[in-house]
Amino acid sequence: MRRLAGCVLALLVAVGVLRAQTPSEDLRSTVKGTVDIEKTTQDQREAWAEEKASLEARYRTAKANVKYLTERIAIEKERETAVLASVGELERRMREARVLDASLGDTLNVVMRRLDAFVAADLPFMVDERRERLDALREELARPDVAGAEKLRRLLEALTVETEYGKSVEVGQERVALECDTVYVDVLRVGRVSLFCRTPDGEEVGAFDPATRRWVPLPGRYDRNIARAIEMATRLRPVQLIALPLGRIEP
Repeated sequence: MRRLAGCVLALLVAVGVLRAQTPSEDLRSTVKGTVDIEKTTQDQREAWAEEKASLEARYRTAKANVKYLTERIAIEKERETAVLASVGELERRMREARVLDASLGDTLNVVMRRLDAFVAADLPFMVDERRERLDALREELARPDVAGAEKLRRLLEALTVETEYGKSVEVGQERVALECDTVYVDVLRVGRVSLFCRTPDGEEVGAFDPATRRWVPLPGRYDRNIARAIEMATRLRPVQLIALPLGRIEP
């Protein structure tokens, strides 16, 4: 504005000079043209100044954004590195798991065969229940959609059940071949050490002979203690010490 005022003052001086030299109409036209030019120039300068300020502000904003984005890129690269490391570790574990699963499958099959052989050679108690359990377990181990960990758990459960049989005493009823007759008897299982049988009338008692895999009769003197053991197993008599022929059977 100071520059505009100076220009106007100069023009007024010029007008005073030109008044004596040119007609008034031409002088006014000249002054007006000069003022319009200066005003236009000033408006352009102000517009340029505003545009410059706007561009500088945008530049500062863009520069700040570049710094922010650079930092974000660095952070994301660190995350990418961590994710790639995690993926690599997971792939390694998956490879190891596949190898372990194949090895575990072979081991489970070996243990299953041994369990089958053990049950087949064991005392013949709860035969149907135990055989059904092993058949179901064998089918489970053969299924490809069952995880190795689940197969291992099921096999360990079966082994645990078989182990528990050795710690318990149980009485059941079934038909057995005693000498030449098939008779209905109470069967006493003492852990997995011995099996004894007794007819309901007490006329016959016997024991299972693992060597011959058959039931053999026992002398009548064992009837009383076997009857007492059956009563203790069924909680009809308090527990007490009794003698049973757990070793070699003598006539």
